[in-house]
Amino acid sequence: MTIEQFLDYLRYERNMSQQTAERYERSLRSFETYFQSLGDGTLTWETVDTDIIRDWMASLMEKGNIAATVNVCLTAVRSFYHFGRRHGLVDNNPALLIKGPKKAKPLPQFLKEGEMNQLLDGGQWDDSYHDILARTLLLLLYEAGIRRGELIGLRDDDIDFGTSQLKVTGKRSKQRIIPFGEELAEALKHYASVRNDEVTQRQSDAFFLSKNGRQLTAGQVYYTVRKHLSTVTTMKKRSPHVLRHTFATAMLNNGAGLESVKKLLGHESLDTTEIYTHTTFEQLKKVYKQAHPRA
Repeated sequence: MTIEQFLDYLRYERNMSQQTAERYERSLRSFETYFQSLGDGTLTWETVDTDIIRDWMASLMEKGNIAATVNVCLTAVRSFYHFGRRHGLVDNNPALLIKGPKKAKPLPQFLKEGEMNQLLDGGQWDDSYHDILARTLLLLLYEAGIRRGELIGLRDDDIDFGTSQLKVTGKRSKQRIIPFGEELAEALKHYASVRNDEVTQRQSDAFFLSKNGRQLTAGQVYYTVRKHLSTVTTMKKRSPHVLRHTFATAMLNNGAGLESVKKLLGHESLDTTEIYTHTTFEQLKKVYKQAHPRA
């Protein structure tokens, strides 16, 4: 079984692009060079086993290759052996049951406390309906950590000012209760009062409405958040979900327990919430490097 046979198959039978075929070839040549360098040099494609493939993958990771690159290499080897089995060139596929390395999840992006204070407390806000609406939904996203869809779906009777609690309907229609403080309570009350005065033809029972009385769309919320976050940060990502990340990071940085944050965010698994502990640790490393004289 040769690499050239497989490449001809990819190009002329599978009509694979030249770029992809070249990427597969590089991966196969890399593995061939690796196993031929082992022991007495008598290993062949037909005698390679699963352990050798795993060791090769580990060597790729040690050289600094990211998980995505190693997974492409594994796919190439697995496909090569699959081709060989179909054509009776090898008896088994030693790469078949090997799992590739997991891709590292990117750390959530979030705003700093000072940036949020500048955004919410700055002098850029006026008494117009649009500004009152914008500041209130920004404050709600930051102080409650809810998703964009949860904000859009909020109804008047979901807000209990007596107990200072929100009833939020999340993914798969699961509901959770989120407490809120005095600042958010005053903002919500003020917005509701202005809305009732200025929205003369209410066409939805949603809490947040556009000036024409319709429920806000996902696009409107995204545009509003992106527009105002742009005034305090140069981060590329400036979506409503960034404020959810900011909420979670702020809670953990100020002493909240992981289980409590999990419940507030509506996560099913603690594993999902734990990514924010990595975020706070990254922040600690930055503080350490800035503050310690010998860091």
